[in-house]
Amino acid sequence: MDFDFKEYMKTRKSWIEEMLPTYIRDLSAPEIIKESMIYSLDAGGKRIRPILLFATLQAFNKDERQGIDVACALEMIHTYSLIHDDLPSMDNDDLRRGKPTNHKVYGDAIAILAGDGLLTQGFEVISKSTYISPEIKVNLISRLAFAAGPAGMVGGQVADLLGENKELTVEDLQYIHEHKTGKLLIFPVLAGAIIAGATEEQLVYLEQFANHLGLAFQIKDDILDIEGNEAQIGKPVGSDAGNDKSTYPKLLTLSGAKEKCEYHLNESKRFLAKSQINSEILLQIADYIVNRDH
Repeated sequence: MDFDFKEYMKTRKSWIEEMLPTYIRDLSAPEIIKESMIYSLDAGGKRIRPILLFATLQAFNKDERQGIDVACALEMIHTYSLIHDDLPSMDNDDLRRGKPTNHKVYGDAIAILAGDGLLTQGFEVISKSTYISPEIKVNLISRLAFAAGPAGMVGGQVADLLGENKELTVEDLQYIHEHKTGKLLIFPVLAGAIIAGATEEQLVYLEQFANHLGLAFQIKDDILDIEGNEAQIGKPVGSDAGNDKSTYPKLLTLSGAKEKCEYHLNESKRFLAKSQINSEILLQIADYIVNRDH
């Protein structure tokens, strides 16, 4: 029987979306903060990061459910970053995935605190997971803190802010994307591999696979800001150009950006092959990232 990739993605996405609110609902916390946290968790999205974790476990022939807590924690931390990115002091966005952004519904203060809550709750979820050993928990918490922190996503966001209204080089832009977006795309692949008991050599190759995949992901986002359909993307197209933001199409031309995207996709596949794992689903996810329309 042929493998149904769309069904695989749909099923794993539903795992995440069913579980995410359960970590928040029973917290001993004011209802408004729980409501705000769940509002953004329920906003949808591709759930690429948790699905990468599941697919990596599957590639090692391990039970994907072992990664459910870590996958949900990662999605909480990703969601916190989106809430904060949308704030008036940052990107000042009114829409996220076709819905009003968190601060438009709950106000700036609650939105900031909802983001704070999701960030810290994510680490608690990993610490309480019954699926992984204490040693692996400590390893993953350390790696996730690094990926999300000042040497990772936060640092990338700072570099992005400092680069506004400036002429950036391709190298500057790559630094921003490797940190702002890439570190949290590398983490789920490495997390799945670590839970599965990968060798150090496999971890090196898988990190390179995910690094190139993250760059392809961001370049594709830049391309969709020009070519995408507003209804499918869930926000206005052309916003990067309107904000005079440095993007791959702006620096390389649209055709040059597409070539660079293809280059990173091919490099990601080359390193994935070196890992010598059952990579069928990871390959299909890589192709999906580059060929998606939103």
